[in-house]
Order: sequence, then structure tokens, then C-alpha cells
Amino acid sequence: MSDSTLFQKIHQGAIPAKFLARRERCFAIEDIDAKAPFHVLVIPVKPIPSLADLAEDDGVIVADCLALASDLAREHGLAKGWRLVANVGADGGQTVAHLHFHVLGGRHLGWPPG
Repeated sequence: MSDSTLFQKIHQGAIPAKFLARRERCFAIEDIDAKAPFHVLVIPVKPIPSLADLAEDDGVIVADCLALASDLAREHGLAKGWRLVANVGADGGQTVAHLHFHVLGGRHLGWPPG
């Protein structure tokens, strides 16, 4: 397990986290450094480094992640709006080399974000 990513370790239970959902291909946890009243991470079980590293057969995984994000937004009352973010690479703000989507909501989210 030493080569596992942070998110694989969380999924395996080696690192504690507050899970909001678990599905076959993805799971959702609360972000420990929340930037909005609602801030969760939707993470594929498969350790894909980033969106830049998607393989042709990863489409179903990404679709499941997006569906989970939408379900969570609906379940948590974000009808007025929410944001989905995937950081790619160091300049894009990615700090964990395992694809994940930030789902943010619960307040007005300005633009530009960074």
C-alpha cells in the first residue's frame, strides 16, 4: 500500500475521512479545507492521475463521478447553483496526483475563481 495515493488510502480505510457516498466506481468525502459551506470531493476508485491522463475507457468512470456530484448537489439543497472543479497539474492547483472533482456550493460563487 506504500505506492497508494492519498485517496486510495482513504478509500481503503487507512486514513479516516467523512464519506458522503460510496459507489462502485467513485466515492465522495468532505474536503478537510472547505472553501464553501458545501465542499466535497468526488473521487474515482481507479487512481487516474488527472484529467490529462484519461484513457479512452475511463469515460464511464468520469460519467459516474459527474452523476454522483449532481446527486450530492441535489441531496444537499444546492438548487440555486453549485460549481464543479477539477484541477489539472501544478499550475492548475492540483496537489494530489489522483483525479478528483470539487463540488462547491451553499453561497454565491464569484467569477473568476482564482
